[in-house]
This record gives sequence, C-alpha cells and structure tokens, in this order.
Amino acid sequence: MKMNEDQHPEGEGLSRRSFLSWGIFLIGSLVGLVLGGSGLMYFLSPAWRKKDEGWIDVGPLASLPSGVPTKRDYVKRKTDGWMVVEGRSSVWLLKDGDQLTAFDPHCTHLGCPYRWDDSKNSFVCPCHSGVFSKTGEVLSGPPPRPLDRFPTKIANGSILILPEGKKA
Repeated sequence: MKMNEDQHPEGEGLSRRSFLSWGIFLIGSLVGLVLGGSGLMYFLSPAWRKKDEGWIDVGPLASLPSGVPTKRDYVKRKTDGWMVVEGRSSVWLLKDGDQLTAFDPHCTHLGCPYRWDDSKNSFVCPCHSGVFSKTGEVLSGPPPRPLDRFPTKIANGSILILPEGKKA
C-alpha cells in the first residue's frame, strides 16, 4: 500500500511534514505576538503614563521682595505625544504680605509682553499703551480685562505655578 507523506499509519504520531508545519506556525505566532505586543504597548503607553499636574518651580519665596512685582524666568516643558518640547517663559510675581499673585506675562489685549515701570508704579504694555495696576487691574488703554493669573502654591519654600492650568 502506497502512502503519501501526509498520511501515516495509526499509532505512528505526526509525520515530519506536519511536525515542521506546526513548529513553524508556533514559532511564527510567538514572534508575531512578541513584536505585535511590543508595538502595541509603544503606541498605548502614553495613555497609561501618570499625568503630571504641570506645577513649575519658579524659585524660592524668601528671595521675592515684598510689594514689588518681580519677573522670574523658567523652562516650560510640554509633552506632545512622545516628544517633550522645552521653551523659555516668564511670570510676574507679586508678594503682598502673605498673599502671592502670579501674573501671565502677556497683555490681555493682543498678547504682547508687558513690563513693570517703577516710575509709574504700574505695568505698561508697549504695543497699544495698555496700563495695568500693581494688582493687574486695567487703568487705561484698550485691554478688555485685567491681567490673567496663574494658580500658585508654596512647597518646601519654593513658589510653584500652574501655567497650563485654568487661569485664576
């Protein structure tokens, strides 16, 4: 009786061709599972990563003079998918007694950077002559609202701001 390679008599087990086919299938499946799982985890990992609140340290509270607006520069990091983009930014800080205020450094009219003018005792925007009081209120010019504020907190003697959060 003539048999081809796929047929075998009862009790002899798998033929060589069947064994190799199953072996190649299992090894290929294992390699596909490892590579596919790794690739899937790479794309899904940002979804499971712990979210950073975004608080940024802008320096010690002790070095901040009382009653005088002070500009502090900091490095702002923004996560965009898998990339972290760094940029320089600043904040105006005002310590008045035990109250701390952090102002967004951009005018509420067109977003121009403003400066503190000691002689006028006010913030002055050079773009369209907007003038703000020490507390951020509009004194004159076209700005439609007071200066935007950042949430603040003190931790271990350092001032922390939340620039990406809701404006205070």
